[in-house]
Amino acid sequence: MPELVANGNKGMLITDGLYLKPSKSTRVLAILEALTRDSGLSQFELGRRLNLSGAMVNQYLKQLQSEGLVEFMPVNGKSYRYTLTDAGHQSRRQMFSDYSSETVRLYTTIKDFVVNRLSSFLMEGKVRLALFGASETCEVVLSALRDTDFHIMALLDNDTTKQGQLFHGHVVSAPHVIDQVECDAVVITSFGKQDEIFEQLKPYSEKRGFQIVRF
Repeated sequence: MPELVANGNKGMLITDGLYLKPSKSTRVLAILEALTRDSGLSQFELGRRLNLSGAMVNQYLKQLQSEGLVEFMPVNGKSYRYTLTDAGHQSRRQMFSDYSSETVRLYTTIKDFVVNRLSSFLMEGKVRLALFGASETCEVVLSALRDTDFHIMALLDNDTTKQGQLFHGHVVSAPHVIDQVECDAVVITSFGKQDEIFEQLKPYSEKRGFQIVRF
């Protein structure tokens, strides 16, 4: 399933990842969502915001018009407003509901993966964890561990702008704090820099005896 994410006030942005590719339905939903927010978008602007080519946007708009989901309303003889019909709004709501259900299932699968990855620590009674990386990944890990017996002893991050700030109820600390925290394992919750963070934590791990967990 592709990623369809909020892009400020600009609507939805399609992200083409390595494993999750945008489908035709994803593109249609993104277009309907964008036009719901701003029917005055030109085809060029619509393509730019959604990371789609002009030819692809034109093709989808014509298809949506033929299906009675979008109306082309002339503005000045040279441009159009693309307005969703009642059927278009109904289709957008249903598609977004289906998309949300898929997202929830994927989110649940990821949380199950996190718990399973750490289950061996739980069986050994090692429940004191520190997390390294106050990121979106960390949000998922915190959510996955919320109803378990694990205790979050510290949340670390190299970003000085995050240090001292609250992140989902936890104060973000500088990495050196781990030298003063009693924990059984440090979980790296930053997928982008796992190897770099692992090497950064190794001296503390050897000194303090905790394990380092990478996903």
